[in-house]
Amino acid sequence: MTEEFYGMEEPAPALDGIWSDESDWDSILEAGDELPEFTGPIPVIAVVGRPNVGKSTLVNRIIGRREAVVEDVPGVTRDRVSYEANWAGRRFKVQDTGGWEPEGKGLQQAISRQAEVAMREADAILLVIDITVGATTTDEAVARTLRRSKTPVILVANKVDDERREPDVAELWSLGLGEPFPVSSVHGRGTGDMLDKVLEILPETPREGIPGGGPRRVALVGKPNVGKSSLLNKLAGNERSVVHNVAGTTVDPVDSMVELGGKPWRFVDTAGLRRKVRQASGAEFYASLRTRSAIEAAEVAILLIDASVPMTEQDLRVLSMVAETGRALVIAFNKWDLVDEDRRYELDREIDRELERVPWAQRVNISALTGRSVQKLVPAMEKALDSWDKRVTTGQLNTWIKEITAATPPPMRGGKLPRIMFATQAATRPPTFVFFTTGFLEAGYRRFLERRLREDFDFDGSPVRVSIRVREKRERKTK
Repeated sequence: MTEEFYGMEEPAPALDGIWSDESDWDSILEAGDELPEFTGPIPVIAVVGRPNVGKSTLVNRIIGRREAVVEDVPGVTRDRVSYEANWAGRRFKVQDTGGWEPEGKGLQQAISRQAEVAMREADAILLVIDITVGATTTDEAVARTLRRSKTPVILVANKVDDERREPDVAELWSLGLGEPFPVSSVHGRGTGDMLDKVLEILPETPREGIPGGGPRRVALVGKPNVGKSSLLNKLAGNERSVVHNVAGTTVDPVDSMVELGGKPWRFVDTAGLRRKVRQASGAEFYASLRTRSAIEAAEVAILLIDASVPMTEQDLRVLSMVAETGRALVIAFNKWDLVDEDRRYELDREIDRELERVPWAQRVNISALTGRSVQKLVPAMEKALDSWDKRVTTGQLNTWIKEITAATPPPMRGGKLPRIMFATQAATRPPTFVFFTTGFLEAGYRRFLERRLREDFDFDGSPVRVSIRVREKRERKTK
């Protein structure tokens, strides 16, 4: 049997074997229908300290994988970013933060404010000190603040790579935060003892959490400085992400639980993509990988486009990334407060020209700065997710096929008229359909089938993937 795909970057679920009658079709398996079960809130530990003491490296060591962006430049981490960890069978979240500078100004002040929020909301705090430098005046100021806090604190002396550095650890007793734990986040030295202590002080459940289960996962994507962090802050009702007029302020994906329309949503604010991943370097390279991972882990993506200026190659590259992953999609034209009549006319032409490949995407005009129409995002996301989750029964689909092919039969090929013998929906998220035919279907007819599937079964907001299976002729047995 031969197989052809349309509208898909990857093949549909495997449907192997030669078929000759409808009895074989009953064995087709449905795949890809389940999401990981939501297991409820877990306690959070915040990792804080001044810039470039190795917080993100320590976070990667705790979670056991390279997730937090690490580069030998101060200030790479700017937002508070959560990762799930497991130690000795207990699950908890580790929250990486930007460098805390109590007297910081401008962008550094915004970064420090995020670290302070993380400390207020955490169930325990790891204060990281660079032992090669020792306790600085900034470290002492941070320690004074933490001594007044009711949240348990573990003092971590980082970069103790061998025994020669261990005598220097004793001087950190002067900070008044108890016994310092010598560790090397690069080599893993001492981190096991530190994590044992973490489990001692962490409560079984967090102090706070959004009630309910199963939050839908939303990725905020777009080019740098398009307003992703501003939108997240507007939706959350607080400064959840660092916002600054410097393009590229967000480096790590920022995870946030937000309650909208009476339901919890898990939003991820991602780094703006500047260039192709293979052309990026340093922190930008890893930020690009994190953004792609965040899209793949999401169920629906909100693509923000700056409506006040012409669409760019960066906008279309992010759009392609979302389309390739098969996620539900909402396109939010941001900064609508800056759009005049002339720009609206130009934008309509750009949409017809540049967004031709995703006419199915939900579209909303918003202003993250003023809050204009941001409430319309919730019904748009719900509509897109309903389509993404939708399943059409085999009976409905085959009745539909008979009506469609009777009204508009496929074009003849090689003097023969191909027939669609049978159809089934092989998967959801995204909806994936397999058509069993007696011959090849032209690309134009496949596009026609996809368009009619969308119109007749209301698949607005979700990609639809179509696979064609052509029956192989069986050789007649000779006696």
